[in-house]
Amino acid sequence: MKSSAALWTSADAVTATGGRTIAKWKASGVSIDTRTIQPGDLFVALKDVRDGHDFVAQALKKGAAAALVSHIPEGVTADAPLLIVDDVLQALEKLGIFARARTGAKVVGVTGSVGKTSTKEMLRRILAGQGSVHAAEASYNNHWGVPLTLARMPPDSDFAVIEIGMSHPGEIAPLARMADLDIALITIVAAAHLEAFSDLEGIAHEKASIFDGLRPGGTAIFPGDQGITPILQAKATAVGAKAITFGSNATADYHLAQVTLCDTATIVQATRMGSPSLFKVLSPGRHFAANGLAALAVADALGLDPMIAASDLGRWQPPAGRGTREHITLDIVEETSFDLIDDAFNANPTSLAAALDVLIAATPQDGIGRVGKGRRIAILGDMLELGPTEIALHEAVAQHPHLNKIDLIHCVGPRMKSLWQKLPRAQRGEWVSDARDLAARPRSLIDAGDILLVKGSKGIKVSLIVDALRKLGHPAPDTKQ
Repeated sequence: MKSSAALWTSADAVTATGGRTIAKWKASGVSIDTRTIQPGDLFVALKDVRDGHDFVAQALKKGAAAALVSHIPEGVTADAPLLIVDDVLQALEKLGIFARARTGAKVVGVTGSVGKTSTKEMLRRILAGQGSVHAAEASYNNHWGVPLTLARMPPDSDFAVIEIGMSHPGEIAPLARMADLDIALITIVAAAHLEAFSDLEGIAHEKASIFDGLRPGGTAIFPGDQGITPILQAKATAVGAKAITFGSNATADYHLAQVTLCDTATIVQATRMGSPSLFKVLSPGRHFAANGLAALAVADALGLDPMIAASDLGRWQPPAGRGTREHITLDIVEETSFDLIDDAFNANPTSLAAALDVLIAATPQDGIGRVGKGRRIAILGDMLELGPTEIALHEAVAQHPHLNKIDLIHCVGPRMKSLWQKLPRAQRGEWVSDARDLAARPRSLIDAGDILLVKGSKGIKVSLIVDALRKLGHPAPDTKQ
């Protein structure tokens, strides 16, 4: 819920940006989108696919307190509440830096090839139980998402969680410095964005550059069981950070001892700095166990109550599109249904393997559908931005050690055709070049008792299939009298 107190006064915004305004105003929020803008927001007229200046009049009409602009837009009067600057994006960055400097919050930065958003949301859940927490919306982790998140931070926040992503070399360090981090967490380094990097080591160096944003005496938390761990350790040492490792290696400071995947949860036995710990997350996935352990390492580094932190983590579920499991009723009279695992937001070889593990661990229901046997079914879309080895990486999915436990695999996209051709004929479902082909006939894809995983990079739009499958559901009957 948005605070009624002013987030930005015109005086503070002028001081932060060096801009000019002829009106006095107070803003309770910051927005870059007139579709979601709220009364009292400061509208930031960024230039992207569209020029935000074209929407300033609309923003003000919807109740924006003011607009951050580089000139007076057409259709807006000169006496309107405008904060005029030389460059809108640079001014947004300055707002973010000013907002960070005026708060006493402990700020945590999260990066990694896989699991950034899930781990950020785990931290939001954990930290909210022990203070006031501010965290990025959605995946606001790029050159405008990070300063926007900082600019939205209330001055009285106790904690902040900033997600930091990258597509090309040199992007992470400036954003990390802007956030001025107390703790920097790297979830995992994996084959992603290989179009922009020559190898995994290059990705590791870029991810490690988040440590450049640490305050003196800050804490670096990173995987202790990867081949590139020495790169991360060397960077942490170079910046003088306190280093904490996590993972499956028994030498890690936070060690996963046993991970049990259930239909609806992951039960984890671990050691935290040598002490035994038991925790769970309300979604199956070994990757969720590792991310949860990393989140608990952050909580410990912040000096939070470890029992409360573990208990709050136990109520976390993944955001939509990132491994959410849904029970979808097909017929409320016959009580027939199927389960849908929505992991359609992103994909790379590591996250795909983890999603397949979740599907393999799930138990279908026999004897309720036309097939008679509940099936494990996967719909897999292209993994994008993998560079010159992309075909080999798609083919390699066929080597997953327990792939034979999946009854049927449908493939979507030109790259996934290479996997489809490698599958045994009995396991090979359909291959289509466009997700819309399967989205047009969702009922043919499933039967009652099935468990179906949909996974792919966002750009391949397998989320269309998720939406179509979800619409097959019937709402539960209203039992209220």
